[in-house]
Amino acid sequence: MPKAISIVKQPFWDLHWYYLTKEMKNFTDVFLSGDGGDELFGGYTFRYKKFLELTNENSTNHEKIIAYLNCHERDWVPDQEQVFGREIKFDWNEIYKILESYFDNSLPRLTQVFLADYNGKLTYNMNPLYKLIHEHFAIQNIAPIQNEGLIQYSCTLPNDQKYDSKLNLGKIILLKLLEKYKVKNLISSNKQGFSVNTSKLWNSYGKKIFLHYFDKSRLVEDQIINSDWVQRYVSKNNLDVRYINKFLGILALEIWYRLFITKDLKSNEKL
Repeated sequence: MPKAISIVKQPFWDLHWYYLTKEMKNFTDVFLSGDGGDELFGGYTFRYKKFLELTNENSTNHEKIIAYLNCHERDWVPDQEQVFGREIKFDWNEIYKILESYFDNSLPRLTQVFLADYNGKLTYNMNPLYKLIHEHFAIQNIAPIQNEGLIQYSCTLPNDQKYDSKLNLGKIILLKLLEKYKVKNLISSNKQGFSVNTSKLWNSYGKKIFLHYFDKSRLVEDQIINSDWVQRYVSKNNLDVRYINKFLGILALEIWYRLFITKDLKSNEKL
């Protein structure tokens, strides 16, 4: 984790792309990826289904923002405002403001979700992080789906060409292409990804590493993270996965803080 964080210069813990690219370098200097396919052509079926269940045509902008956040419930915890120490003035209203423009418009509900998704993790997480990792390993990444023409084309597609709410099926137009060229058998019927089993990770060695670094946490010392909140949950058995994810995020922040702020950790150190 220290090496990966030192490359991307941001406190993210789920940097599986670093390890994938490191291994890839043994075989090639150029690769093609389908990055952007989910955001542009409707791949996040689990999110669309939940959002449409939580909202209706009469939902206010604020209600839709809350629903969208509830579709990302693994990214935050119910007592989120208690996570931070005195130096951080966490305010949910600041989060709502970031999302407001995606839902304060006349677009259909599902189109609003597509807009928020594209301008969320793809634009501000995946793409910039992947770019730094590719540059570090001197690998050229070609993402055909993200060329300007396809991005513009995806914006003109009607929603029923992206997502079928009755079947909970996404990427409709891409599936039709696979059927046309008789290669649909090459893909799984279920969405595949690089999701990490964080509960297993936490229980095997993640918790031990976290406790080691938070014995004398720089984040706690500098009142960025609330020690009382950490102690309230960290020793619990069968900890809810949302809290596990939050602890892994805080661990990444601790590593980042020691690398770039206190500078008492070297990037080549192993956890």
